[in-house]
Amino acid sequence: MVLTDQASTGTAASPPPAARAIDLVKTYGKGDAVVRALDAINVEFERGRFTAVMGPSGSGKSTLMHCMAGLDTPTSGRTFVGSEEIGLLDDSGLTQMRRDRIGFVFQSFNLVPTLTAGENITLPADLAGAKVDQEWFHYLVEQLGISDRLSHRPTEMSGGQQQRAACARALINRPDLIFADEPTGNLDSNSSAEMLAFLRRSVTEFGQSIVMVTHDPRGAANADRVVFLADGRVEGELVSPTADSVLERMKRLGS
Repeated sequence: MVLTDQASTGTAASPPPAARAIDLVKTYGKGDAVVRALDAINVEFERGRFTAVMGPSGSGKSTLMHCMAGLDTPTSGRTFVGSEEIGLLDDSGLTQMRRDRIGFVFQSFNLVPTLTAGENITLPADLAGAKVDQEWFHYLVEQLGISDRLSHRPTEMSGGQQQRAACARALINRPDLIFADEPTGNLDSNSSAEMLAFLRRSVTEFGQSIVMVTHDPRGAANADRVVFLADGRVEGELVSPTADSVLERMKRLGS
Protein backbone atom coordinates (compact mmCIF):
# COMPACT_ATOMS: atom_id res chain seq x y z
CA MET A 1 0.00 0.00 0.00
CA VAL A 2 1.23 3.52 -0.75
CA LEU A 3 1.49 5.87 2.19
CA THR A 4 1.50 9.64 2.26
CA ASP A 5 2.70 11.87 5.07
CA GLN A 6 -0.89 12.79 5.84
CA ALA A 7 -1.97 9.15 5.98
CA SER A 8 0.98 8.17 8.15
CA THR A 9 0.67 10.76 10.90
CA GLY A 10 -2.53 9.47 12.50
CA THR A 11 -5.07 11.48 14.43
CA ALA A 12 -6.59 11.40 17.89
CA ALA A 13 -9.39 9.22 16.54
CA SER A 14 -7.04 7.15 14.39
CA PRO A 15 -3.61 6.59 15.97
CA PRO A 16 -0.68 5.77 13.70
CA PRO A 17 0.10 2.14 12.94
CA ALA A 18 2.60 0.26 15.09
CA ALA A 19 5.27 0.68 12.41
CA ARG A 20 5.49 1.87 8.84
CA ALA A 21 7.96 2.50 6.05
CA ILE A 22 7.77 5.17 3.36
CA ASP A 23 9.78 4.80 0.13
CA LEU A 24 12.26 2.57 1.96
CA VAL A 25 15.42 1.73 0.01
CA LYS A 26 18.40 -0.36 1.10
CA THR A 27 21.30 -1.02 -1.23
CA TYR A 28 24.57 -2.88 -0.82
CA GLY A 29 27.68 -2.41 -2.93
CA LYS A 30 28.46 0.24 -5.52
CA GLY A 31 28.34 0.79 -9.26
CA ASP A 32 27.63 -2.26 -11.37
CA ALA A 33 27.78 -4.46 -8.26
CA VAL A 34 25.02 -2.66 -6.38
CA VAL A 35 22.30 -4.86 -4.92
CA ARG A 36 18.93 -3.23 -4.22
CA ALA A 37 17.71 -5.27 -1.23
CA LEU A 38 14.71 -2.98 -0.62
CA ASP A 39 13.25 -1.14 -3.60
CA ALA A 40 11.14 1.85 -2.49
CA ILE A 41 8.91 -0.14 -0.12
CA ASN A 42 5.77 1.40 1.35
CA VAL A 43 4.16 -0.72 4.05
CA GLU A 44 2.50 -0.39 7.43
CA PHE A 45 1.93 -2.81 10.28
CA GLU A 46 -1.25 -2.31 12.28
CA ARG A 47 -1.51 -2.01 16.04
CA GLY A 48 -2.74 -5.03 17.92
CA ARG A 49 -2.32 -7.27 14.90
CA PHE A 50 -0.13 -10.25 14.01
CA THR A 51 1.50 -9.74 10.60
CA ALA A 52 3.66 -12.29 8.81
CA VAL A 53 6.20 -11.30 6.15
CA MET A 54 6.98 -13.89 3.51
CA GLY A 55 8.83 -14.16 0.23
CA PRO A 56 11.48 -16.14 -1.65
CA SER A 57 15.04 -16.27 -0.35
CA GLY A 58 16.71 -12.92 -0.98
CA SER A 59 13.43 -11.03 -1.26
CA GLY A 60 14.40 -8.56 1.50
CA LYS A 61 12.35 -9.91 4.42
CA SER A 62 15.02 -9.72 7.13
CA THR A 63 16.46 -6.50 5.72
CA LEU A 64 13.03 -4.87 5.95
CA MET A 65 12.62 -6.01 9.54
CA HIS A 66 16.08 -4.85 10.57
CA CYS A 67 15.59 -1.41 9.02
CA MET A 68 12.15 -0.99 10.62
CA ALA A 69 13.48 -2.07 14.03
CA GLY A 70 16.38 0.38 13.89
CA LEU A 71 18.96 -2.43 13.73
CA ASP A 72 20.12 -1.36 10.25
CA THR A 73 20.20 2.02 8.51
CA PRO A 74 18.28 2.39 5.25
CA THR A 75 19.93 3.98 2.23
CA SER A 76 16.94 6.29 1.82
CA GLY A 77 13.31 6.55 2.84
CA ARG A 78 11.66 6.86 6.24
CA THR A 79 10.69 4.42 8.97
CA PHE A 80 8.46 5.00 11.98
CA VAL A 81 7.56 3.27 15.22
CA GLY A 82 4.23 4.77 16.11
CA SER A 83 4.54 8.49 15.39
CA GLU A 84 8.31 8.58 15.99
CA GLU A 85 10.62 8.66 12.98
CA ILE A 86 13.61 6.40 13.56
CA GLY A 87 15.90 8.32 11.23
CA LEU A 88 15.57 11.50 13.33
CA LEU A 89 16.79 9.83 16.53
CA ASP A 90 20.33 10.25 17.81
CA ASP A 91 22.27 7.24 19.15
CA SER A 92 20.84 7.68 22.64
CA GLY A 93 17.28 7.99 21.39
CA LEU A 94 17.68 4.98 19.12
CA THR A 95 19.07 2.88 21.97
CA GLN A 96 16.19 3.91 24.19
CA MET A 97 13.60 3.07 21.52
CA ARG A 98 15.07 -0.37 20.88
CA ARG A 99 15.23 -1.02 24.62
CA ASP A 100 11.82 0.29 25.68
CA ARG A 101 9.49 0.12 22.68
CA ILE A 102 10.72 -2.75 20.50
CA GLY A 103 11.15 -6.43 21.29
CA PHE A 104 13.13 -8.67 18.93
CA VAL A 105 13.09 -12.48 18.72
CA PHE A 106 15.96 -13.89 16.66
CA GLN A 107 16.11 -17.29 14.98
CA SER A 108 19.48 -17.90 16.67
CA PHE A 109 18.08 -17.08 20.15
CA ASN A 110 20.97 -14.66 21.02
CA LEU A 111 20.92 -15.52 24.71
CA VAL A 112 23.94 -14.51 26.82
CA PRO A 113 25.69 -17.83 27.57
CA THR A 114 27.03 -16.78 30.98
CA LEU A 115 23.58 -15.78 32.29
CA THR A 116 20.79 -18.04 33.49
CA ALA A 117 17.49 -18.15 31.65
CA GLY A 118 15.93 -15.92 34.31
CA GLU A 119 18.76 -13.39 34.02
CA ASN A 120 18.51 -13.42 30.21
CA ILE A 121 14.79 -12.71 30.40
CA THR A 122 15.16 -9.72 32.74
CA LEU A 123 18.24 -8.35 30.93
CA PRO A 124 16.38 -5.56 29.03
CA ALA A 125 14.84 -4.29 32.27
CA ASP A 126 18.16 -4.59 34.10
CA LEU A 127 19.99 -2.63 31.40
CA ALA A 128 17.34 0.07 31.59
CA GLY A 129 17.61 0.22 35.37
CA ALA A 130 13.90 -0.59 35.53
CA LYS A 131 12.11 -2.68 38.12
CA VAL A 132 10.90 -6.00 36.75
CA ASP A 133 7.15 -6.54 36.94
CA GLN A 134 7.26 -9.83 38.82
CA GLU A 135 3.65 -10.70 38.10
CA TRP A 136 4.25 -10.27 34.37
CA PHE A 137 7.55 -12.17 34.59
CA HIS A 138 5.92 -15.17 36.27
CA TYR A 139 3.04 -15.10 33.79
CA LEU A 140 5.44 -15.17 30.84
CA VAL A 141 7.59 -18.04 32.09
CA GLU A 142 4.53 -20.03 33.14
CA GLN A 143 2.80 -19.57 29.80
CA LEU A 144 5.99 -20.42 27.93
CA GLY A 145 6.63 -23.50 30.04
CA ILE A 146 10.08 -22.55 31.32
CA SER A 147 9.38 -21.77 34.98
CA ASP A 148 11.48 -24.81 35.95
CA ARG A 149 14.42 -23.71 33.78
CA LEU A 150 15.09 -20.24 35.16
CA SER A 151 18.32 -21.23 36.92
CA HIS A 152 19.68 -23.04 33.85
CA ARG A 153 22.17 -21.53 31.42
CA PRO A 154 21.48 -21.72 27.66
CA THR A 155 23.79 -24.72 27.18
CA GLU A 156 21.66 -26.63 29.68
CA MET A 157 18.44 -25.98 27.75
CA SER A 158 16.91 -27.39 24.58
CA GLY A 159 16.51 -25.22 21.50
CA GLY A 160 12.80 -24.84 22.20
CA GLN A 161 13.45 -23.78 25.80
CA GLN A 162 16.07 -21.25 24.66
CA GLN A 163 13.67 -19.75 22.13
CA ARG A 164 10.94 -19.48 24.75
CA ALA A 165 13.37 -17.65 27.03
CA ALA A 166 14.26 -15.34 24.13
CA CYS A 167 10.56 -14.69 23.56
CA ALA A 168 10.03 -13.86 27.23
CA ARG A 169 13.01 -11.50 27.07
CA ALA A 170 11.45 -9.71 24.08
CA LEU A 171 8.20 -9.24 26.00
CA ILE A 172 9.48 -8.45 29.50
CA ASN A 173 9.33 -4.67 29.06
CA ARG A 174 5.88 -4.85 27.41
CA PRO A 175 7.15 -3.20 24.19
CA ASP A 176 4.82 -1.51 21.71
CA LEU A 177 6.05 -3.73 18.91
CA ILE A 178 7.67 -7.15 18.59
CA PHE A 179 9.70 -8.23 15.57
CA ALA A 180 10.33 -11.96 15.21
CA ASP A 181 12.82 -13.08 12.55
CA GLU A 182 12.17 -16.75 11.72
CA PRO A 183 11.48 -17.46 15.44
CA THR A 184 10.60 -21.12 14.75
CA GLY A 185 13.34 -21.79 12.20
CA ASN A 186 15.49 -23.83 14.61
CA LEU A 187 12.64 -25.56 16.44
CA ASP A 188 10.99 -28.94 16.06
CA SER A 189 7.34 -29.10 15.05
CA ASN A 190 5.97 -29.27 18.60
CA SER A 191 8.11 -26.40 19.90
CA SER A 192 7.26 -24.40 16.78
CA ALA A 193 3.53 -24.85 17.30
CA GLU A 194 3.81 -23.83 20.96
CA MET A 195 5.80 -20.70 20.09
CA LEU A 196 3.32 -19.65 17.40
CA ALA A 197 0.37 -20.26 19.72
CA PHE A 198 1.99 -18.05 22.36
CA LEU A 199 2.61 -15.23 19.87
CA ARG A 200 -1.01 -15.52 18.74
CA ARG A 201 -2.22 -15.21 22.35
CA SER A 202 0.04 -12.21 22.91
CA VAL A 203 -1.85 -10.39 20.18
CA THR A 204 -5.33 -11.63 21.06
CA GLU A 205 -5.10 -11.30 24.85
CA PHE A 206 -2.69 -8.39 25.34
CA GLY A 207 -3.05 -6.40 22.13
CA GLN A 208 0.63 -6.75 21.18
CA SER A 209 1.71 -5.77 17.68
CA ILE A 210 3.82 -8.55 16.17
CA VAL A 211 5.64 -8.70 12.84
CA MET A 212 7.11 -12.10 12.01
CA VAL A 213 9.33 -13.14 9.12
CA THR A 214 8.68 -16.77 8.25
CA HIS A 215 9.06 -19.23 5.39
CA ASP A 216 6.41 -21.61 6.75
CA PRO A 217 2.84 -21.30 5.37
CA ARG A 218 1.47 -23.09 8.44
CA GLY A 219 3.22 -20.59 10.68
CA ALA A 220 1.93 -17.68 8.62
CA ALA A 221 -1.62 -19.01 8.99
CA ASN A 222 -1.46 -17.94 12.65
CA ALA A 223 -1.23 -14.30 11.54
CA ASP A 224 -4.03 -11.85 10.82
CA ARG A 225 -2.32 -10.75 7.63
CA VAL A 226 0.55 -11.82 5.41
CA VAL A 227 2.66 -9.32 3.42
CA PHE A 228 4.56 -10.83 0.48
CA LEU A 229 7.91 -9.55 -0.79
CA ALA A 230 9.80 -10.36 -3.98
CA ASP A 231 12.97 -8.70 -5.27
CA GLY A 232 12.81 -6.07 -2.54
CA ARG A 233 9.26 -4.97 -3.33
CA VAL A 234 5.85 -5.60 -1.79
CA GLU A 235 3.97 -7.97 -4.08
CA GLY A 236 0.62 -8.12 -2.31
CA GLU A 237 -0.94 -9.33 0.90
CA LEU A 238 -3.49 -11.76 2.32
CA VAL A 239 -5.92 -11.05 5.16
CA SER A 240 -7.12 -13.96 7.34
CA PRO A 241 -4.66 -16.34 5.65
CA THR A 242 -4.82 -20.11 5.59
CA ALA A 243 -1.84 -22.40 5.02
CA ASP A 244 -3.24 -23.32 1.60
CA SER A 245 -3.84 -19.73 0.50
CA VAL A 246 -0.34 -18.73 1.62
CA LEU A 247 1.24 -21.68 -0.16
CA GLU A 248 -0.62 -20.84 -3.37
CA ARG A 249 0.56 -17.22 -3.26
CA MET A 250 4.14 -18.28 -2.55
CA LYS A 251 4.07 -20.60 -5.58
CA ARG A 252 3.12 -17.64 -7.74
CA LEU A 253 6.09 -15.69 -6.38
CA GLY A 254 8.37 -18.47 -7.53
CA SER A 255 9.68 -19.50 -4.11
